[in-house]
Amino acid sequence: MLNKKILSILSLCQRAGKLASGELSCEKALKNSSAKLIVVASDASENTKTKFNNKSFYYNVSVFEFSTMEELGKCIGKDCRAVLGICDENFAVKLKEYLERI
Repeated sequence: MLNKKILSILSLCQRAGKLASGELSCEKALKNSSAKLIVVASDASENTKTKFNNKSFYYNVSVFEFSTMEELGKCIGKDCRAVLGICDENFAVKLKEYLERI
């Protein structure tokens, strides 16, 4: 049930244009301080997980591991995505609240 809520919020975030998807977009969002929260797929490579954990720590942005690449991509209407960056404070606060419960 909680997973569906999280995927639903990610979908809304995409439709609102407040989501960076993919590694390059998320790196760019972190660098220009627009990313408020990073979601990394559980089945992403170890290099990707390490890279975004380090970058998120450096830029002081929360990072969470959630779902699979296929599910993350599907919920935003795209192909598989290893990393999503939430670029809206309100979406980020709500997602963080749900992700901490998992």
